[in-house]
Amino acid sequence: MVDLITQYEKIKPAIDEAILSVIQNAQFINGPEVQNFQKELEEYLEVKHVIPCANGTDALQIALMSLGLVPGDEVITPSFTYIATTEVIALLGLKPIFVDVDPATFCIDATKIEAAISNKTKAIVPVHLYGQAANMNAILAIAKKHNLAVVEDNAQALGSIYHLENGKVEKTGTLGNIGCTSFFPSKNLGCYGDGGALYTNDDALAEKIRMIANHGQKVKYYHEVVGCNSRLDSIQAAVLRIKLRQLDNYIDSRRNVATYYDTVFGAISGIKIPFRSEDSKHVFHQYTVQLEGIERDALSAHLASKEIPSMIYYPVPAHRQKMFSAFGSATTELPVTDYLTNCVLSLPIHTEMQEEQLAYITSTIVEYINSIK
Repeated sequence: MVDLITQYEKIKPAIDEAILSVIQNAQFINGPEVQNFQKELEEYLEVKHVIPCANGTDALQIALMSLGLVPGDEVITPSFTYIATTEVIALLGLKPIFVDVDPATFCIDATKIEAAISNKTKAIVPVHLYGQAANMNAILAIAKKHNLAVVEDNAQALGSIYHLENGKVEKTGTLGNIGCTSFFPSKNLGCYGDGGALYTNDDALAEKIRMIANHGQKVKYYHEVVGCNSRLDSIQAAVLRIKLRQLDNYIDSRRNVATYYDTVFGAISGIKIPFRSEDSKHVFHQYTVQLEGIERDALSAHLASKEIPSMIYYPVPAHRQKMFSAFGSATTELPVTDYLTNCVLSLPIHTEMQEEQLAYITSTIVEYINSIK
């Protein structure tokens, strides 16, 4: 699904030098590479504060902790997402309120949010899934109307731009109160291990986030709030600095792959290609199609027999996971979510794909579909 080896080979001298430099100066924790990466990501996102942390799940947890929520408070979120988005809600004693998704974008359906709001609702966590931005214009308007915080799960859409109704064009993750991202190796901006970050334009929130991520302290050994230990180490920051300079090129490469797929599959009955919104720039962390009248497992098995990987993101939605049984969420009616979990399939997409590979993948799929008609 991802060719990180070829990607590394293209930037090997810079990566090797950066890693060796960290080892030689032995500033492994919160060294200058972390501080420089923080500043460079702030500049890239055009946001006031970036707070690096250990991983994307920590970022989501710290974001919710910084809002001062208390057990029993409700947080609205989609069920069709990676489990980390919803897991941290329950971990903090909060109640996840699952809302269905838009069948076109795969993101939370903004038209369903207001019906899910109660007097216990305190926040909305939209997910920019697969690299497609959620309907942030509508979500921000709802949040303002009901005085709710917005925490953007931007783990799959770093680098995406969004057109606001006021005419401004801003990066996803910087639109709500807090944005969260992951630098997991397969992400559009990935390190060589675990890593994450939070970003915000709110000075007070930024100060609280920094404290929480650092054992609840501003001054060493003086702990003002309950926090955790979540740090991006210097070696990963060094890698991310090199790759951040390539991020827009990486995104362009992924979009070119998506365009190739679109051109072929757009004319094939039984395959629904990803939606591209006019309001945002899809950065294609995943290229995910909907299969109509085609047995997904059979197609996936056929691709595997031809040494072509594919993935199902996500076969069991959060509201049907055993971990949320205490909330009675399995009875929640989310028809679009349930439908998508049974028909989506993600195909290989990464920065190093060659036309020969794309031709092989697409021709294999088209031949298979023609053979079963």
